[in-house]
Amino acid sequence: MATYNGELTRDGPGLLYGDILSDADPQVRAVIRVLAVLDADVLLLTGIDYDHDLVALRALNARLGDQAYPYLFALPPNTGMATGLDLDGNGLLGEPRDAQGYGRFAGEGGMAILSRLAIDETEVDDYSDLLWRDLPGNLQPATDPPAVRDVQRLSTTGHWQVPLVLPSGGRLTLLAWAATPPVFDGPEDRNGRRNHDEAAFWRLLFTGQLGTPPRGPFVLLGVGNLDPADGEGLRDGMQALLSDPAVQDPLPRGTAARIEPDDIGDPALDTAFFDKGVGGLRVDLVLPSADLTVAASGVVWPPDGDPLAAELAVASRHRPVWVDLVLP
Repeated sequence: MATYNGELTRDGPGLLYGDILSDADPQVRAVIRVLAVLDADVLLLTGIDYDHDLVALRALNARLGDQAYPYLFALPPNTGMATGLDLDGNGLLGEPRDAQGYGRFAGEGGMAILSRLAIDETEVDDYSDLLWRDLPGNLQPATDPPAVRDVQRLSTTGHWQVPLVLPSGGRLTLLAWAATPPVFDGPEDRNGRRNHDEAAFWRLLFTGQLGTPPRGPFVLLGVGNLDPADGEGLRDGMQALLSDPAVQDPLPRGTAARIEPDDIGDPALDTAFFDKGVGGLRVDLVLPSADLTVAASGVVWPPDGDPLAAELAVASRHRPVWVDLVLP
């Protein structure tokens, strides 16, 4: 099981598809090589532009050749979905920050599942339309006007519950999400609050307080966009998720994560490196349910001299995170 933010986003709809077909984009070529080396049985790919009929995703999968996945799944994300409101309060409509989730066009930076296990699409639960105000104990700013509270969804990208069919006939459920970064806002800390609540959603789901609890063993994975020990954000929400008794944290480690003087947490746990003084952060997660057996885990972050290190740097600021599971 793996998750990877390949940052396969472009400036407009259809451009990613063109870059994949052309075979001329170095970033796309690097992502494909990383996916081939990762060779995950099940992969949640975040930061990939969504389009109708999954055209770009299918083209990307085809580029994997013999390693192409037989099962693909994606739903329209909240990113770029117009609200018709001036959410950022700057007096202008239709801007990226006025969408349900930041996006210059509908579908920018969505997420997708690529799997060698069959996907039971008839039993998928999509919670992406849950209003933020309807999350119990939510931190939505009191300054949001009623018109905003009536339409603002919790999910920046989406919250999915997707069952996979095991060889035994049983089910292994994927819980997928990609949260907003807790930055790029003002003193109201709207993004920080939303990021906190996007993680809090899962803890409420585990206990049945919100939606249908996962049926059988599950794996929660995606980009939480919040380091539990470092960087900006309301870290108590992520810390509570990581310590929830419903999940286990395998603490996947890389071998050559970049160490910064101001690192607070363990830099070997970092899954991404950001410039402009941010440094390394652990923002991508794979958390199996407590009843699963973890055989191994890691972050694909080799030393600088490794040829794959250069490919990873071209592909994305993020690194793939993987966990090997013993199936029930």
